[in-house]
Amino acid sequence: MGSHEKDASSPRKALSRSNSTVSSKQSSIQQGSESWEVVEEPRARGSPGTEPQRHEGYLLKKRKWPLKGWHKRYFVLENGILKYATTRQDVLKGKLHGAIDVRLSVMSVNKKAQRVDLDTEENIYHLKIKSPELFSSWVSSLCSHHQGERGGPAGTNTQPSAATERPKKGRRSTRIWCTQSFAKDDTIGRVGRLHGSVPNLSRYLEPSQSQLPFSLPPEYAQLQRSFWVLAQKVHGSLSSVVTALTAERARLEELQRALDRRRSAPRPGSAGNAGAALRRFHSLSVSSDTTMDSFASLHPDEPDTLPAKGREQQLSNRSIGSLADSHTEFFDACEVFLSASSSENEPSDDESCISEATTSACEDAAEPPTAPGPAGAEGPEMPAEPPPLELPGPDPRRRSRLPAPPAPSGDVSLWGLLRSSVGKDLSRVALPVQLNEPLNTLQRLCEELEYSALLDRASRARDPRQRLVYVAAFAVSAYASTYYRAGSKPFNPVLGETYECVRPDRGFRFISEQVCHHPPISACHAESDNFIFWQDMRWKNKFWGKSLEIVPVGTVNVQLPRTGDHFQWNKVTTCIHNVLSGPRWIEHYGEVLIRNTRDAAYHCKITFGKARYWGAGANEVQGLVLSRSGAVVERLAGKWHEGLHRGPAPGHCVWRANPMPRDHEKNYGFTQFALELNELTPELRRVLPSTDTRLRPDQRYLEEGNIPAAETQKRQIEQLQRDRRRVMEENNITHQARFFRRLMDANGKESWVTNNTYWKLRLDPGFAHLDSAVLW
Repeated sequence: MGSHEKDASSPRKALSRSNSTVSSKQSSIQQGSESWEVVEEPRARGSPGTEPQRHEGYLLKKRKWPLKGWHKRYFVLENGILKYATTRQDVLKGKLHGAIDVRLSVMSVNKKAQRVDLDTEENIYHLKIKSPELFSSWVSSLCSHHQGERGGPAGTNTQPSAATERPKKGRRSTRIWCTQSFAKDDTIGRVGRLHGSVPNLSRYLEPSQSQLPFSLPPEYAQLQRSFWVLAQKVHGSLSSVVTALTAERARLEELQRALDRRRSAPRPGSAGNAGAALRRFHSLSVSSDTTMDSFASLHPDEPDTLPAKGREQQLSNRSIGSLADSHTEFFDACEVFLSASSSENEPSDDESCISEATTSACEDAAEPPTAPGPAGAEGPEMPAEPPPLELPGPDPRRRSRLPAPPAPSGDVSLWGLLRSSVGKDLSRVALPVQLNEPLNTLQRLCEELEYSALLDRASRARDPRQRLVYVAAFAVSAYASTYYRAGSKPFNPVLGETYECVRPDRGFRFISEQVCHHPPISACHAESDNFIFWQDMRWKNKFWGKSLEIVPVGTVNVQLPRTGDHFQWNKVTTCIHNVLSGPRWIEHYGEVLIRNTRDAAYHCKITFGKARYWGAGANEVQGLVLSRSGAVVERLAGKWHEGLHRGPAPGHCVWRANPMPRDHEKNYGFTQFALELNELTPELRRVLPSTDTRLRPDQRYLEEGNIPAAETQKRQIEQLQRDRRRVMEENNITHQARFFRRLMDANGKESWVTNNTYWKLRLDPGFAHLDSAVLW
């Protein structure tokens, strides 16, 4: 095992190399990724009585995000559990930093770099061994423990989870958790926060835990009984709340349909008020506890505000005091126990939040008063008002569902497809069409403009801090649509593919193009009377055995013509967990830095937090608006799938996610805006270029539910792209983007910007009279 010869009995299988024709630098990177080997899934043991030997020593462990580099830690491998601490003395004293169950982890080994990676679903641990002898010894021990029985040998202690992150300073240990006294109110608060880890929690409460590695106090049994009695009461109370809210929602939806029928012949001057009332029905349908109170706030003649009681319901981060204090508790508990997004369950407490239901009058009236900015920050430098933008074509009636629901994945074996891709970039791996959603990466870029109203408000704001707050909310809102989308991936665009989106109702027009294939680069540009939005983005995808990490590379740009402000920011890392088995879920983590290149008086830092142990802190976002000297002038907080507030809790709502459409789970988890992106009308077909994504046959077949035809077309399109690339290489032809041009700054940084030809050609002579590349 120490030398790791690749014979028939070896439990690992070398990863195959791909035939790449990229540059030498990219080839060296690819060779580094191909030297990874994944350890096979554990098989039945030949000698159950034999136990793997204990192994210990110092290793290098990669620092957890957001820190970088490596630090030395003392590791002890025993009974399939890899424990680590700062020193050997800390291990003996029980001061552990963490414990990893290698039997439940996906282990990959890189002999050349002398590295071992362990993917435990919750975290990915990167380990490095300095000398080849130690590397061989550790890999041999890890393999023997990795192939042990999953439940552990008889008579040994079973660990509570696959990767138990032990608390550090200031956190309670497992023993303290079992022995501490639970007050009734504190226990209720814990129920919601611990629900995501009930399977792990139940292991502490099983009768077989008499063999725990620590002694339990006598009062433990009484605490256990009290906890379960209380949990049953909470569950019963929440069930009744859900039943009541479901019935009330059905009544309100029936009233909404009746009001829709009455609006078939609107009276002059009343359409706006009726529309505002309609848009508020859904937000109230799951939050009100009294139907008459809800109807009282919907009268069109009354101000577009809600009572202050609704503001209390926004405090989803507060501890639950008791079930009788207010209906804040019911909302928080339902949010956790039902695993639903606040888009459907959260009450609309502040109508000044930007969403699809927000009216322009409400936006203007809801801007909080702010102190005037520094002298000269606005006045003489503001450019003249730009001319209004002409948007071609009428705005058609939008669809509310897809032609067919998603097809079941069937017998597609993800592990069989991805086992040889651990540590690789998945952009080069061909996957079955069943794993896709009927949208393209180019359309995903357009989806970031769902909340473009935030940029409209930023353009109208006079205070530079206020403008920065709205831009920050817009940057966060780009991730809201991904909450229900972890189960599928968008189509990869082929080189030269384009997509346009004209939205007169939102006041912008959008164009995107796949400008490079290796590496894949997508560029886009959108413009309106209030803003100009552009970006070029490439993605690095890495599969780690149980999770998929997506690292975007590029810069997002927003320019406000009225003020001359030019904002730039980066994107954060995305990770999809449980790729192979279990419910998939998505998280975003990292730091976004927003700068104004025109005026450096203020900048904003937004931190997307990783989910901590017990699921605490999931999807949380914290932001700071800082002055030039580093002083905090604004604080932002919220969740990327719910909304963003400014100021101390509960704060002023800046943005809230739109409610999800009915039966969204039958439409790939699409928002209403996403449902409209691939819609193709006869009028639109006549003006689109042949390279537009809406005309791509494999994506259209998938949307219509024709999986065999979609798979056939997908293979043909991919083969056509390979043939075109081979011909271009043989003739030394370099691809030239059609609607974008490449720029290189003084630092050698590459960017792609529009060449301002798309809309001119669309108007005259029209794409029907122009030659385009044959992509499918």
